[in-house]
Amino acid sequence: MRYHIDDLAAAAEVDPEAIARYQDAGLLPRPSQEGSQAWYDDGHHQRLTQIRDLEADGVPLPVIRRMLDEDPADAALVRALTGPVPGEEDAPAELTREELAEATDLPVALLEALEREGLLEPRIVGGQARYSPADAEVLTAGMALLASGVPLDELLGLARRHDEAMRAIADEAVELFVRFVRDPIQESASSQEEASTRLVGAFREMLPATGAIIAHHFRRLLLASAAERITADAPDGQPDEPDTPDGQPDEPDAAGLAEPTDPPPTR
Repeated sequence: MRYHIDDLAAAAEVDPEAIARYQDAGLLPRPSQEGSQAWYDDGHHQRLTQIRDLEADGVPLPVIRRMLDEDPADAALVRALTGPVPGEEDAPAELTREELAEATDLPVALLEALEREGLLEPRIVGGQARYSPADAEVLTAGMALLASGVPLDELLGLARRHDEAMRAIADEAVELFVRFVRDPIQESASSQEEASTRLVGAFREMLPATGAIIAHHFRRLLLASAAERITADAPDGQPDEPDTPDGQPDEPDAAGLAEPTDPPPTR
């Protein structure tokens, strides 16, 4: 079947502008020309729907191009990355922003502000932002900190510094995965299907393990830092009173004075 650009856009449920954007990115082949007419075919239609669905799931265009043209194993890995989070497959359904606001008693405007700051990271599902029950739990915990007296600007500042540090660690962890897991699997696998299976399996096993290690270590650091600070802030102890030779302090009499001793005899 042949399509003009408007017909192709309607069949794939995208805007004609999206077709031009995908062509400029090298994702969609140019149409064939017959005189002044540009014609698309079923191959264009099939590829366009694939691009549309992947972009709706939040996959960047350069990654989509690699998935479709270069590396089927990486394509399987990216699909796993955009699918259910390992360990949370049986979690309740993800929430819209409005549902998250209702679950946490927070205004939508505040959630949007947290997203702009990079402190709330939604997952893109079908082109829409979605949030997990874990996101609601974290927001509720943040509200508990505010209720305990921590100022909002101080809490946000701490969250920004934590986010900056953790992003750097996340980048390093991904680099380790690429160098020591993905690349060796792709080099040793006997087929793309085997590489895909092994890569996805490694990802599903390693992500929860990495998260557990980092969370445990941070909790330990937090407890150690708190103990060190509280010890440093404690007042100096008062010196103990000297003991009597038998190890017991003198007992005062009812007037608070020690009993007098008898004077020596006179000659």
